[in-house]
Formats: sequence, structure tokens, C-alpha cells
Amino acid sequence: MNAPGRVVVSAPAKVNLCLHVGGRRPDGYHNLESLVAFVSAGDEIRLEHDRAFSLSVSGPFGAELPVGEDNLVFRAARLLAGKTVTGKGARIHLEKNLPLASGLGGGSADAAAVLRGLVQLWNLDVGQDVLRGIASSLGADIPVCLASTPAWMEGKGEIITLLPPLPGPWLLLVNPRVPVPTAAVFAGLRQRRGQGTRCPSAPFADTSALVHFLRTTTNDLEAPARAIAPVIDDVLDEIGRLPDVLLVRMSGSGATCFGMFESECVDRAMRFLIAKRPDWWIQAATLASAVTGAPRIS
Repeated sequence: MNAPGRVVVSAPAKVNLCLHVGGRRPDGYHNLESLVAFVSAGDEIRLEHDRAFSLSVSGPFGAELPVGEDNLVFRAARLLAGKTVTGKGARIHLEKNLPLASGLGGGSADAAAVLRGLVQLWNLDVGQDVLRGIASSLGADIPVCLASTPAWMEGKGEIITLLPPLPGPWLLLVNPRVPVPTAAVFAGLRQRRGQGTRCPSAPFADTSALVHFLRTTTNDLEAPARAIAPVIDDVLDEIGRLPDVLLVRMSGSGATCFGMFESECVDRAMRFLIAKRPDWWIQAATLASAVTGAPRIS
């Protein structure tokens, strides 16, 4: 059991179901539009009261994660403490279940989870505008991760329209354990769809409606990511050959790709692909239709 005064926060993975890139902005970012979903797979943050800040890491990918002062989790905690003048610290433990530099927004989700969790741990009366401001200053993906709920994301990521729950297909997430730096992918971008797709204005009636919409969209970062990491071609091909797959796409800047399945098909597909490619990270996950990052307090 958790000890009193501990807050446990989930940091669900962010999946870009589509991602269109527009022009480069004066601040160095690119304008974009993306249908963002969050899934049951993710990292976990445990927070406890302390006089200073400390960070420890465990989990399948914990050994690969630098834990110095530049870590996003550290920076988020210190920024919140500075904005609220609490004078408090925290022992932070991150269970790193998601591959690094994988297109799943893991670092951004972790930073957002720390912000949510510290508000609870320290019993802060902080408005969402303050949290969004801190999140925006840390990274383009962190604001949408604060809510961890379906959203249409625009601008550099700061213009967020929260959406109704998405219908419930399963995603098979597949990463070949090859990190792909986001900056390098954007630097290699040649062709881009640009902006102009309208934000979905009504709930998708069912999985078929969601898939139909997604088939009219793309991920503009897929081509440059494949040039940097050709193994992404293999991942997409392997998923595409699985029976009953409804849609195949890369998430974010890669290298994680996903296949969309009805629930009764995904387990068989996962077991088949794990047996065939045991060197890859493969996990089935549900789309989260509500805020999944709310902290538990004990």
C-alpha cells in the first residue's frame, strides 16, 4: 500500500492519430494540426513530500533516461514551485515504461503529470492558466498532456480544442527500439500537407466513422522519419499485414507506429507480432476517452 502523503499520477502516452505540418514560425516551431488521443499505456509518477527535489527512475526504459537538472520532470517541478512560491520540494519517482524519443510524448506526459501531481501533493490553489503557461514554456506537447483527453491541437501545440470521447478501438503500439530525434525529423521535412483540415465538430458515431476520417488525413512527419530510421518501413509493413487491421500509421515524429483494431482482434495480432519480432517493443492499448491522468492520493 501507498504511504500517507504520497500522490501517484499516471502519465498516459500521447498518440497523434494524424499530424499535418504547416509553415515554420518566427519562434522556430512549426504550425501544425493534429488529432491527439491518449491511451492506457504510459509512465507513472510517484510523489512524496520532501524539503528538496530529487528524482529517481525505474522501469523498462529507466536506465536510458538522464536524470540531471535538464530533465523535463525536474524543470516542471521547479517552475511550479517558483511560480507558487511554496518553498517545498518533493521526492519524485518515475517509472519509465515508454521508449524514449518514440513519438509518444513520454517526456511531455511525464512533465504534465508532475504538474498535476504536485498541485495535489502541495494542496495548491492554482488556476489552469498558470499550469498551461508553465507547460507552454517547457514544450509544445506539454499543454495537451495536462488534460490527457482527446483533443484537436493547432498552432505550435498551444491551441487546444478538447473533444468528446473517441469510440473505443484498440491500438497496437509498435516501436523498433530505435530513437528518432524530433528536431532531426522536422529538419528533414520536405513535403507538408499544411493546415486546413477542420476540427471534428461532432462526436464520431463509431469506430468506422473515426477510421473514415483518419483515412482523409496523414502524418506529414512519416517520410522524414523513415529516411532517418528505415526500420519504420518494416514496422509499418508488419502491422499492415496483420489480419483485421483497420488503419496503420506512425505517431508523432516516430519511430512508434500503430495499428487500429477492434477489441477482439488486437490480442491475437499482438501475440503473433511479439513471437515474430521479440526485439521490438509491442503493446496493446485502449484509447482513453476521459481524463486518465488524475492523481490518486493516499
